Amino acid sequence: MSLVVQKYGGTSVGSVERIQSVAQRVIKKAQLGNSLVVVVSAMGKTTDGLIKLANEISSNPSRREMDMLLSTGEQVSIALLCMALQELGQPAISLTGAQVGIVTEAQHSRARILNINTERIERHLNEGKVVVVAGFQGISSTDELEITTLGRGGSDTSAVALAASLRADCCEIYTDVPGILTADPRLVPDAQLMDEITSDEMLELASLGAKVLHPRAVEIARNYGVMLVVLSSWTDDPGTKVVSPASGTRSLEGLEIARAVDAVEFDTDQAKVALLRVPDRPGVAARLFGEIAHQDLDVDLIIQSIHEGNTNDIAFTVVKGILKRAEAVAEAIAPTLRSHNTVNSEEAEVMVERGIAKVAIAGAGMIGRPGIAAQMFKTLASAGANIQMISTSEVKVSCVIDAQDCDQAIAALCETFEINSSPVQQAIASKPKDTDTTLANPLSPVRGVALDLNQARLAIRYVRDRPGMAAQLFGLLAEQNISVDMIIQSQRCRVIDGVPTRDIAFTVAQADGEAARTALNQAMSVLGCGEILLDPNIAKVSIVGAGMVGQPGVAARMFEALAEHKINIQMITTSEIKISCVVAKEDGVTALQVIHKAFGLAGTQKIEVPA
Repeated sequence: MSLVVQKYGGTSVGSVERIQSVAQRVIKKAQLGNSLVVVVSAMGKTTDGLIKLANEISSNPSRREMDMLLSTGEQVSIALLCMALQELGQPAISLTGAQVGIVTEAQHSRARILNINTERIERHLNEGKVVVVAGFQGISSTDELEITTLGRGGSDTSAVALAASLRADCCEIYTDVPGILTADPRLVPDAQLMDEITSDEMLELASLGAKVLHPRAVEIARNYGVMLVVLSSWTDDPGTKVVSPASGTRSLEGLEIARAVDAVEFDTDQAKVALLRVPDRPGVAARLFGEIAHQDLDVDLIIQSIHEGNTNDIAFTVVKGILKRAEAVAEAIAPTLRSHNTVNSEEAEVMVERGIAKVAIAGAGMIGRPGIAAQMFKTLASAGANIQMISTSEVKVSCVIDAQDCDQAIAALCETFEINSSPVQQAIASKPKDTDTTLANPLSPVRGVALDLNQARLAIRYVRDRPGMAAQLFGLLAEQNISVDMIIQSQRCRVIDGVPTRDIAFTVAQADGEAARTALNQAMSVLGCGEILLDPNIAKVSIVGAGMVGQPGVAARMFEALAEHKINIQMITTSEIKISCVVAKEDGVTALQVIHKAFGLAGTQKIEVPA
């Protein structure tokens, strides 16, 4: 007998007819000999309706009372589904988050799960009942036993956390699409269904706006080795498996607040090539990395900073063994990028740095924790290491520093993040630690393409180029609970009043843009930086795939697809399994579609998304 946790979203239980359909599906699964825990969301647009009611009463309702109000939506769903099951002869019982024993932090509207007391669920399962649980909610660990909610995607989180705590054989997430697709079918009608995807790839896609799964749910599945399957509520198709590594013996205590960083990694076999003051126009990146791919050279990090005037900078890292070849490619291309009527050598200037190292922190627990990157930067500053390049993903933050500072930096990072086992202190060039390798030979190195239209970019001009500045900037944002996505530090150094400076640009959620600018403006006199610019009219388009590792030419193909459609790249950042480009917001949807086509991800069947 298998234990299965199922989750049905608001659309799946949006009417009496749909609830009855879910009941039929649940019974069918139970009749196969499975024990079932079913997690449900509020019906349809119930939560939106409750929020509207609250706003009619108060312009600023308290978080506590909002939790009290919103938690009622799921209670309606669980009671009705239990009635439907009982009408069909299936013993069932409905339980709220509190009755289940989902214990959370005392943080209203965004609580994280601490642990789940599974004794009551197990007793009902042993009695042959289907246990129907209210998703999205829990109860605080304080004496007051406050009702809490988990925030956006909370029902996904509830379901996967229950599966982890119960050691379930599988967690099935039912939604309005047939599984995980290569792109949003609303924007790319020929998006293709994937049979399998790794949890790391799914983490990246979820964080980039793929709404099928919430990153917190994927994080729990990854940390505890939960078999996760995404299926359609309307068909019997097999859906998509999200494959996670073996969980080991990770403790279930502090389920969602366990150590954020699992590993500290380093690579001293790195060198950097930078092209400064290249024209800010479509096709430049495609030309450079197209020739690099033609020479079969594998590039690690790629950074393109924000433009200054009509130019910007592009930098990339390679292993030292191919540095001379990479430098030769850059030197050969540089003259073709300069103005036709000038021989000014400052244009498209090639700079090479051999004495660098890449250090990184990795861990799925970093998701949604604004202070982790700032803590890393602060630690590097305390070790005297100045940051030359920064690259971020959902599960890793990488920094390029001077090679001579590497040993001290690694020791400091291990101490800060309480990483004390030596096996994780190893070169990251040999095998990326934020990549599952459980999928065999995917057809394309790119598994999915995602578009995020809900970001804003901030640029801070003339930040002093010295240890500790990034820590101060991003520590300030962390204090305001503002999560930062892409972070890019320019390679160009400008000396002002005898002080070397560089620009730093980063992206945040649009809703946090003004708050981030205000916080930084208030600290300008202390930080000693120049102007702060906010641009909400951007789009971020990204490709994700574990198969990109060790595959020269992937970035070039992405850049070429954009160049062919005259889409200018404003920023670039990469990790081992992701490449992200910032483009103008008006170009976002087109960028998504042409990149999806460039990697041959289209399917033969059009995916219909129910209303």
